[in-house]
Amino acid sequence: MEIYQIRAFVKVARLGNLTRAAESLSLTQPAVTAQIKALEQSLGVALFDRTGGRLTLARAGEALLVTAEALLAQGNQLKAEAQALQGALHGVLELGVPSEQPDFLRLGELASRVTRHLPLVELQTYVLATGALAEQVGSGKLAAALTIAANPPRGLQWMPLRSVRYRVAVPNDLADGVKKGGWQELAQLPWLDGPAGSHTHLLLRDMFERHGLRPRVVMQNDDHANLNAMVRAGAGCALLREEIALQGSAAGDFVVWGSAKADGTLGFIVSPERAGEPMLVALASMLQRTWATLHSKD
Repeated sequence: MEIYQIRAFVKVARLGNLTRAAESLSLTQPAVTAQIKALEQSLGVALFDRTGGRLTLARAGEALLVTAEALLAQGNQLKAEAQALQGALHGVLELGVPSEQPDFLRLGELASRVTRHLPLVELQTYVLATGALAEQVGSGKLAAALTIAANPPRGLQWMPLRSVRYRVAVPNDLADGVKKGGWQELAQLPWLDGPAGSHTHLLLRDMFERHGLRPRVVMQNDDHANLNAMVRAGAGCALLREEIALQGSAAGDFVVWGSAKADGTLGFIVSPERAGEPMLVALASMLQRTWATLHSKD
């Protein structure tokens, strides 16, 4: 069993077409067919059904596909780490990030790892809304991104890093009006929102839509990383990350309303077509190590 045979199997399985798979692998159709047959002989099972002139996944192929993809990913990671040790990886790595505090995203630690292990790689970050991050990664404009979302973006490879909870922060001057009120009264207060497509905008909209309501937005702010200062100044209510909301409430800067919450996940996204690139495999490995360090401290 060879890695190139596994690669041919995965490519045909995912594309569902022998011709397209051969083109993607820069091989002839007979060569791809021969690699798959050799793999089947090595494994002792049929990976594809070949009835009616069509090539479809057999039951064994479906069962083994996830493991085959994992083997390819491990092979790519091994190659990327070896190249990094040799100093072979070089160029610009463009990473999209959401509007959040750099410490929360652990960008400093990530940049430090890149500097140490990929000295010839320049890391460039771009702050964009969740929707734009997914679109630009999917279209190839960005190599990869960190994003905050309630659900994994469709059509992209997703690696969850940590859960994120947001709470409702209400300025002190407005708190008395909703202490005994409900969602209707809360929706009528002035609200600070993120731009359309941002994680805070999507989470805020979904939270109120569950109650059949829409918040009265008076301001959209691109800089969610410092939104707590706007709430503290009395500009309006906002969704703040739970740790920031609770700290502000304890300091008397504003009030956290009830037990209302909005949950999401911080994750790493990359397009399936580019996921195997050595530089992106190395980046994913560094992210895993960065967040594993945090979890080990928790």
